[in-house]
Amino acid sequence: MVSPAIALAFLPLLLTLIIRYRYYFVLFYRAVLVRIWRDCVTGLSREERAYQYVLVHATPGDPDSILEAFDVWCSKVEYISNIGPKKGKILDRLLMEQSPLTVLELGAHCGYSTVRIARALPLGARLYSVEMDQRNAAIYYTFVHKVELIVNPSDEVIPRLRADYGLERLDFVFMDHWKKSYCPDLQLLEGSGLLGKGSMIVADNVLFPGAPKFLRHIRKSGLYEWKVHRATLEYSKGIRDGMAELIISPKSNTNPVFYYHF
Repeated sequence: MVSPAIALAFLPLLLTLIIRYRYYFVLFYRAVLVRIWRDCVTGLSREERAYQYVLVHATPGDPDSILEAFDVWCSKVEYISNIGPKKGKILDRLLMEQSPLTVLELGAHCGYSTVRIARALPLGARLYSVEMDQRNAAIYYTFVHKVELIVNPSDEVIPRLRADYGLERLDFVFMDHWKKSYCPDLQLLEGSGLLGKGSMIVADNVLFPGAPKFLRHIRKSGLYEWKVHRATLEYSKGIRDGMAELIISPKSNTNPVFYYHF
């Protein structure tokens, strides 16, 4: 048994840790504990619950309404790690600036980022979206049409894009899948011959949960002009995060530039 005196001695330290990391405790509660409890109570997955909410509250076929319903669910009901509205605006701007004709999305999840991307693309553009989870893909397909949905692991899909889908070039790639897959998948893309000068890669959550191997690779490779757009984690307060923006440039070997979005 710990004596009361020892417990009291550690109380200031405990309070300091709780205050300092309060946003992480809140995230753990919302993203893990609430999810486990509601999974047990409802018998549905978190994504299926979000799907039901969006069906009721969004206007069918209206991308703005669908995104707004998702944002309300994720911020007020249950946490889901979509890109969110703040970082989503950065993605919107990059897509508008690039006007890509061929886009690859790695990690469709519920289709939130897919809706964001699809609504920003010019007429005639093609979007290929990769999602390895069959249940998430089924939910996703309800919201997104006129998109090539590929239900397989990204490391199996990327080497087959040219042969199976006739792709010759990727103008834009958005990564928001497993962070540990960012670096190997980027290397697969580099070896695929589908990235050319001016191709852009955008990767979410490179600071939290983080993708250190990915950042180390792009820094050392010399293949990219790149920067990190810093922001807060989606649907959270006080947790710093960032999106990496890479543009293929054979002559580039530059240090990152940081942009802040609070």
